[in-house]
Amino acid sequence: SHTRARSGTASGPHSLSLKVLRLSRPSLATQTPLPQTNFGDGLDIHPTASLAHPKGENDSTTFPLTPLLTLPSAFGAAYVGETFTCTLCVNNELSPDSNQRKSVSGVKITAELQTPSRQEGISLNLENAAEADQDEENLKPGATLQRTLRHELKDEGPHVLAVTVSYTETLIGSDGSAASAGRARTFRKLYQFVSQQLLAVRSKVTERKIREKNSPRQWVLEAQLENVGDASVVLERVWLKEREGILSTGVNGTKDREATVLKPQD
Repeated sequence: SHTRARSGTASGPHSLSLKVLRLSRPSLATQTPLPQTNFGDGLDIHPTASLAHPKGENDSTTFPLTPLLTLPSAFGAAYVGETFTCTLCVNNELSPDSNQRKSVSGVKITAELQTPSRQEGISLNLENAAEADQDEENLKPGATLQRTLRHELKDEGPHVLAVTVSYTETLIGSDGSAASAGRARTFRKLYQFVSQQLLAVRSKVTERKIREKNSPRQWVLEAQLENVGDASVVLERVWLKEREGILSTGVNGTKDREATVLKPQD
């Protein structure tokens, strides 16, 4: 993803900073043992030296997965149909021990998402935004305000997440009272990412010939699913969403069959 920032009209550095963190599920760490060597003279490296979770000195397993969890090191891919989740973190950069006599109050965070079909932007609901009003009124130096947003991605193509932070900055006198009227400050950051298809669906419809007269027309629908993403996909269920007046019957086996795993390009 790419980030762009826009500041308000007031000059000077902002007392608040914004970070957007995407929430992703952890995955199992992978490991690959080193091949056995016999160079001698102390040049040999034990095969278990590359294992992330070695079980013992004589562990010769070649299983690539470990019980250790790892988090993605990058933004990763965003796919159509998944729920895009991220946390907005607003931090008060004023140090409690500094001589900067400022106070921050009235912190407000808003977010909207521009999609290929909604260029004007969609206003997003922030979790816990209606709670902790006292924290929003006064963000102490070094404190952090967090909000979480969730949105189901329905469009393929570029998306822009626009986050706006507004607050009131007040100068504090030596006696601890407000030395001047607070000034309203605002800054905005844009985060760009691309949503892509994970599954490609190709379908073929053929009318079924029926010998009985006055029977309703019937068709056979064949659907082919291909994994066009970069990771494996587990298909828990595939079904046809029927319209009113249309009935369908699946011919792919029972509902209790095992899930289907599609590797990339399968």
